[in-house]
Order: sequence, then structure tokens, then C-alpha cells
Amino acid sequence: MIEYFIAKKYLKAKHKINFVKILSIISIAGISIGVAALIIVLSVFNGFGSIVTNILVSFDPHIKIISNDKNLNDDDFKFIINELKNFNDINSVKKIAEAKALFINDKTYEVVNLIGSETFYEKNDFTLKSKIISGKFDLSENKIILGLALALRLGVRVGDEISVTSAYNIEKTITNFTLPQTRKFIVSGIFESDNRDYDVGYAFTSLNDAQKLFGLKNEFNAFEIRLNNYSVSENIKNDLKKRIPDKYLIQTWYDLHKELYNVMLIERWSAYIILCLIIAVATFNIFASLTMTVIEKKRDIGILRSLGLNEKSIKKIFLTNGLMSGLLGTLIGLMLGLFVCYLQIHYKLYPLDPMKYIIDAIPIEIRVTDIIAISFMAIILSSLAAYFPAKRASRINIIESIKYE
Repeated sequence: MIEYFIAKKYLKAKHKINFVKILSIISIAGISIGVAALIIVLSVFNGFGSIVTNILVSFDPHIKIISNDKNLNDDDFKFIINELKNFNDINSVKKIAEAKALFINDKTYEVVNLIGSETFYEKNDFTLKSKIISGKFDLSENKIILGLALALRLGVRVGDEISVTSAYNIEKTITNFTLPQTRKFIVSGIFESDNRDYDVGYAFTSLNDAQKLFGLKNEFNAFEIRLNNYSVSENIKNDLKKRIPDKYLIQTWYDLHKELYNVMLIERWSAYIILCLIIAVATFNIFASLTMTVIEKKRDIGILRSLGLNEKSIKKIFLTNGLMSGLLGTLIGLMLGLFVCYLQIHYKLYPLDPMKYIIDAIPIEIRVTDIIAISFMAIILSSLAAYFPAKRASRINIIESIKYE
């Protein structure tokens, strides 16, 4: 333990070269700032990531099954339903017919994703029902449910009639040289989600009406499955893959938004790398301060060697010195970063306008894995910065160092 006490003494000692002390303080401050910034930035990324995930899984299916080569039919329905009986985590199963449709009201036109659904099995999944803000959840014949933003664009309200046509009908019009065919729907309900893209880009009707509009007869596009816990989606997907043929493509909620999550991951890693550079620059100051300390303490090193300390112990003294600087900077940075996160969580230091955003403050989510990774990285960089000065100190010649001064 003598190495620890000597290293501690050197860390606190007054230096003949004043710049050594300044460099040491700068290195600790730099590491602290870098660690604190990483804690705060990654916690913000985690917060936004969780909000995005909650929005997506509250509206989208947790698992979607489609056919690789054609639409699905009654035979596919019987087979898939029979396989799904083996899973206890399933909350609801729906047959879906989805395609682009042209919505017309007076002189207003909007291209929208129209989804026709028929629920085969449902425990307590009220995904769309819970988001109805006007009218009611009614998908009976010729009834349609619109998003609030879409309803405002089209200028319709509950009870109004709206004309809808599809690519299938437009193609028939062109090939048969007939007047454009449209179907009349009555707006039975208006929903509002936490995602404007859904509110302006999606509408819902019955599976039967959608099949007629899209010319699908008795076919449909996909099965949409919601689970009791979306976190097991990947496990369910892997188990299903073992049970059903390759002609079926199984996608989880994550697969449906993989590009979005890839962008978020790139942004997260970019921020992590940039902020790590701040810590790396700070550790260069550890290298510089320890190098100067080795020069300044050359005579002390010679005396310690003559008293019996070997090269390994001398090396350990300066490695410990650098490690202590890194640990001190890391601890200060952790406390500072966690303190700022605490203030944001409880006192909302950086509020957001709830009229413009779905949240009232920048979200924070602290993860233990981030704290461990950041601390480990800072300590490793500090140790690497201390290695070469420590190695140089261990190789100082005893006789020459004692003659020094």
C-alpha cells in the first residue's frame, strides 16, 4: 500500500513547477465536464427514445405477419390462428387490409393510409378506442374514423359524409373509360394520438368495406398482433419463425421503424464519441502533468529505488497517481451530471411548450448501464494517459537521479 500513500502525497503536494498543479486541476475539471455532459446527453437521448417507443407501441401492432408473395386468405387465417394459440402473451389479433386511398370533400383532396380491420381475438386492447375524442368507435358498414388533423384538413366532423376512392378504382376507371367510382363513408369518430403523422395520415374502416374499396374480395394484407408486454415481441417473433413457413414475413414494432431507430442510434453514438473526445483531451493533461512530475521528482524516485522499491512499485506509484486524478474527475462528473438530471426531472429546468410538443419538459431517463460505461471509459483513458510517464519513471537510473540536483 506504500505506492498508494506516495501517489496520494504527490497528488496533493506543492510543486516547484506551478504549471504542474494547474495541469492537474485542468485534467480533473476536463474529465468532470466530459463525464457530466455524457450523463446528461445520454439521459436525454434515453428519455426521448422512451417517449418515441411508447408512442409507437401504443398505436402500432407489436407483431405484424404478411405474406412474401401474395395477399393472405382464409387458409392462411386458419393456419396462423391455430399457431397463435400456443402463445399466452397475445392480447389481440386482427385481420388487416391496408392501402393508399384518396379522400375527397368538396374541393379538398388528401391521400391517406386507409386501414380496414376485423378483430378476431381481443382481451382488453382498446388502442384506437381510447384515442377517440369525438363521436364513437364504430366500424360498421360505410363508417370511417379519421385522425383529428386529417378531419381539420378535409373540413369534416362526426356525422359528415366523405367520398373515398382507391388506386384499384382509378385503374378500373382508366381501363374501362368510365366515370371515377367512389364510395361514400360517414365519419363515425375522430381520434387524436400523440403522433401527428398518424393523425393526418391514417383512417380506419371495417375490413369488409376496405376489401370492396381495394378490390381484394375475401383477401387481406396482414395479421396485426398486440401483446400484453411489447418487450417480448422479439422472443415471440423468433418462436413463430420456427413454427410457420418462410413464405410469411414476421415483423416486430421495432422492425417496422428500424430506420428511425438506426438514425437515433447513430445520433447517440455520435454524441457519445464527440463527448468522449473531451475526456480524451482532458487525459492528455494527466499525461503532461505526470511527465513533469516525473522530471520534478527524479531525485525522490532515485531515493525510493535505493531504499528497495523496485521498478514495478515506482511504476505503480505514478499509475495510481493518474488513476486517482481520473477517479476524482469521474466522481465529480457523475455527481454533477446526476444532480442536473435530478433537477430536470423534479423541477423542469428546461421546459417545453405543451401547446407545441406532447411533453412539457425535456425528458430524462438515467440508466445504470450508461453510468457504468461512462465511468469505465473515463478511468481507462486516465490509466492509459498515466501509463507512459509511469513507465518512464520506473526506468530512471538510480545513480543519475540521486546526483540530480
